[in-house]
Amino acid sequence: MDLIDSIIGFIAFEHFVFLILEMFLWNKPLGRKIFSLSQKKAIETRSLAANQGLYNGFLSAGLIWGLVHTNHVFSQQLNLFFLVCVVIAGIFGALSVSKKIFFIQALPAIIALILMQVQA
Repeated sequence: MDLIDSIIGFIAFEHFVFLILEMFLWNKPLGRKIFSLSQKKAIETRSLAANQGLYNGFLSAGLIWGLVHTNHVFSQQLNLFFLVCVVIAGIFGALSVSKKIFFIQALPAIIALILMQVQA
C-alpha cells in the first residue's frame, strides 16, 4: 500500500467513524460531547444526523471500493469521484457548520487528490 492508498484508507476510516457517531452515538454522551449538543438538541436532530451518517457511510464504501478494485484505471476513477465528493462536502460543512470541518474532512481529500495528480 502506497502513501496515496494510505491517505485514502484514512479518509474512508474517518467517514466510517462519522457514520458510527452520527447514526448510533448522536444522542449518547460521547456523540453529544463530540458535537457539543444538548440532550434536547441531540434528540431533535437525531434523524437528520442519521441521514448524514448514512451519506458518510456511502463515501467510506466508495473509497474502499476504489482501494480494492482490481482494475487500476477504474480504481483511480472511483477514488477521484469519491475524493471530490468528500472535498465538496467538507467545504460545504466548513461554510455552513464549522471551519474545523474543512481541516478534518476536506483537507486530507485535497492532499490525496494532489498526490494522485503528481503521481499520474
